[in-house]
Amino acid sequence: MPEASRPVRYQAGVPVHGYRTDPASLPVSVWRLAAHELAGDIGPHIHDFPALLYLHRTGEVYVVAIGHVVDRTTVSTVDEAFAVFFDPAALGDDGRGPWPAWCAHPLLFPFVHGTAGGVLRLRVPEDRRGLWLDTITAIDNESTHRQIGHRQAAQAHLTVLLIDVARLAGDVVGDLRRSNEPMLAAVFDIIEQRYAQSLSLRDVARAVSMTPGHLTTVVRRRTGRTVQDWITERRMAEARALLADPDLPIAEIARRIGMPDPGYFARLFRRNHGMAPRRWRSQL
Repeated sequence: MPEASRPVRYQAGVPVHGYRTDPASLPVSVWRLAAHELAGDIGPHIHDFPALLYLHRTGEVYVVAIGHVVDRTTVSTVDEAFAVFFDPAALGDDGRGPWPAWCAHPLLFPFVHGTAGGVLRLRVPEDRRGLWLDTITAIDNESTHRQIGHRQAAQAHLTVLLIDVARLAGDVVGDLRRSNEPMLAAVFDIIEQRYAQSLSLRDVARAVSMTPGHLTTVVRRRTGRTVQDWITERRMAEARALLADPDLPIAEIARRIGMPDPGYFARLFRRNHGMAPRRWRSQL
């Protein structure tokens, strides 16, 4: 895995990789793999962030599902490939929600497909493969050279790719969208609507008419995390965005994400990011 990805936990013994969200990292990165690397010993793993694998010669695109075990044997190994990893927050406010809520996002829904083997296989038409290669190369160049505006440029190129993925996957994800589970959708809708307020597992359970224990079991089994984990993730994503404003006091950021105790917010932020909010801000 490239530097942009790191193991964050294990789920049933399988490593779960998260996107590195530190101030120095771009929200999108490219990893070039030779054919022998694709055929190498890459064991089963889970992505906690969206990822694409593009084989230019054949035009194959593998859309890696969030939260599902990836079986490398489902991927062709006869050609070099480009892996595109990104933090969904790169898409702005709509991307900061927990990944199960992405079902309503036209550019993120393909990444919650749940296809067997963890990858959805698409094919880029021959007349568009040059555009794909140029766009991925441009993202890589922005990441490498880091000239003025490189972050915004990389995100713009990423959007071009994701629009094409959404169009290629339109027929497939339409069926998957219709089969989505309403209970999980309700849970993450509540988190999205109320993360900026006082919100607990008990509050969410009451809103979906379930006991806290049963809801915890269901959500953990289907997403690998607890409801409280997802509430925290949404709040931390918003906190990272708010820290970009140098004039916004830390206490106000804590209040805006539903955590009136600035000290507790700072401790939780450090636990999740390895540094205090003020240090994060200073490195932006």
